[in-house]
Amino acid sequence: MSSNIVPDSKITTSAAIRMSLSDDRKEEKELSDIYLSKGIKAVAVDFGGEFISSVSKIVERAVVASKREGVINPTHAEEGAVAGATREAVSQIMQKAIGLNVGGKIGIARYGDHVGVSVYFGIGLLHLNEVAIGLGHRVV
Repeated sequence: MSSNIVPDSKITTSAAIRMSLSDDRKEEKELSDIYLSKGIKAVAVDFGGEFISSVSKIVERAVVASKREGVINPTHAEEGAVAGATREAVSQIMQKAIGLNVGGKIGIARYGDHVGVSVYFGIGLLHLNEVAIGLGHRVV
C-alpha cells in the first residue's frame, strides 16, 4: 500500500471518533455536514446509566440513530454491522466500567462499505471520573 493512500477503514473510524467527541448538537451537525460533503455519512447520539444495564441500550441507540439518519439502510446485514461494531467498542471498555455509571456519546460513520463506531465513555464513581474510547469496525 502506498503511503499516500488512506485506507477506507481509517477514514471511517476517524470520522466516528470525531463524532463521538463532539461537544453538542450544533457541532455534531457541522461535522456531519462536512463529512457528507466528502461522501461519509455520520451521526452521533448520547447515552448514560449504569454500565451493565446500559450495554443493550447503547447498541440499540447506535442502530436506531444510524437508520434514522440514513447512515445505514434498514437491512439485517447493515443493522448487524452497526450492532457488532458497537458491541466491540463497548467490550474494550468493560473492565474499567463494570459496576459504575457511564455516560457519553456514540459516533457512527459510514464510508462505502465500511462502518465505524466509536463510543466515548465518561466513567464515574462519585466525583472520580475516568474517560475511555472504544472503537469497532465492520464491512458490509
